Amino acid sequence: MSVLVVGLSHKSAPLPVLERAAVSGDTLRKLLDDVFRAEDVAGAFVISTCNRVEVYADVDRFHGSVSAICELLSRYSGISAPELTAHLYVHYEERAVKHLLAVACGLDSMVVGEGQILGQVRKALNLARDAGTLGRSLGSLGAAALRTGKRAHAETGIDRMGASLVSVGIEVAAGKLRAGGQPHEGQPHTGPHPGGQCHGGQPGATAARTAADAAAPGEAALREAAVLVVGAGAMSALAATTAARYGASRITVVNRTRRRAERLAASVGGHAADLADLPRAMAAADLVISCTGASGLVITADAVAASLALRATRGGTGDAPRPLVLLDLAMPRDVDPCAAELPGVSLVGMEELAGSGRGSPTGPGQGPRAAEVAAVRAIVKEEFAAYRSAEHAAKVTPTVVALRAKAAEVVDAELARLAGRLQGIEGLDGHALDEVARTVRRVVDKLLHAPTVRVKELAGSPGGPAYDTALRVLFDLDPGTVEAVARADDAGNEGELR
Repeated sequence: MSVLVVGLSHKSAPLPVLERAAVSGDTLRKLLDDVFRAEDVAGAFVISTCNRVEVYADVDRFHGSVSAICELLSRYSGISAPELTAHLYVHYEERAVKHLLAVACGLDSMVVGEGQILGQVRKALNLARDAGTLGRSLGSLGAAALRTGKRAHAETGIDRMGASLVSVGIEVAAGKLRAGGQPHEGQPHTGPHPGGQCHGGQPGATAARTAADAAAPGEAALREAAVLVVGAGAMSALAATTAARYGASRITVVNRTRRRAERLAASVGGHAADLADLPRAMAAADLVISCTGASGLVITADAVAASLALRATRGGTGDAPRPLVLLDLAMPRDVDPCAAELPGVSLVGMEELAGSGRGSPTGPGQGPRAAEVAAVRAIVKEEFAAYRSAEHAAKVTPTVVALRAKAAEVVDAELARLAGRLQGIEGLDGHALDEVARTVRRVVDKLLHAPTVRVKELAGSPGGPAYDTALRVLFDLDPGTVEAVARADDAGNEGELR
């Protein structure tokens, strides 16, 4: 069996395609189950985030498995196979392993070095393990990926260049607030309206800004700003915590479930509101951060217009309208792109963050960042070598276990026969028989130690499989016993993923 990954990410597909391809909840579980049931697939897990949808599988055949996974991705996303294939990438065997290790470290993220992806990889692995689709091979790979990601964040300064997509988004949004929330003139917003053409207002409200336009990270990036967080999940919690750390004067949390909103709001000293009061809550906010994970739009252009009307009634005659910045971190998007065409409204979405250059290790003056990336790549290389060595050793482990089990059976049988023949001999007590048994077992263990250790060391060499076969032939091992050991190993050794 070999590791295969089929997927698409922010590097290979535009945001609208990623939005359509994203899967979550029951749909994700059904996709995982269908991949696992596909012919020639022995294990599977799926990573689905705002930046990527990747299917990892332990497969017996390459071409058939790629075709089956592509067909399933097309079916669950509703994207035609030709359109989807244009954005897919495929990695196999060693390239697939190296890709996952790099993903877990944040090297393949939109914001290089962001730490959130490590938790998302862990969540994907745990979901597959709980669903019974992971298996020994992918379990070992997953454990290696988590270990690699932890080392990258503990042993290098990669965290300094990529705290999270949430942090970068808030920094960019804070920069727009300080600039008055006005977009660059004459540049159209990006991304189509999910329901058709936008209406009202003039184009130009969601123009991309350069990294120099964005706020620098640090204390009080949101000083005196009122922040509204829409949603109460993990991303929303991170957004609320980051906003509080960046100096927001007031934080309000809106969610469909009031209790969850109250719990998150209390954790940051904020307030909760009902989703039905969204326009009123937006009217009181300077920055709205939305990351609900809902399947449809949560913040419509009409809701934003209603909030602007409420803001106008509260302001004095002739007062300049306060800017309203909308930060959409959801996939699929939460905010109607047409909302950005309303006066005084600025929208920061995933496309703008992808084009801002934040977290990129390249460019003028990026020496320290490049050094951190190089250090992480060195860790990936070390962990890949360790994983490959362990996998080669694991392939001969069933043979080694079966050999030792057969040796133990022979020793036990011979000791039982010896005890019967010596029974009744005067002066020979149980202690003496025990000492004889220990001596015989030590002799057998020492004789087997060198060949069993050496065969594991040679497993990764070009002729590795031949040594495994030689042990089975020389010691006349029962193939059924070896296979039983392998099945037991597959069932009970998925690695530590929590």
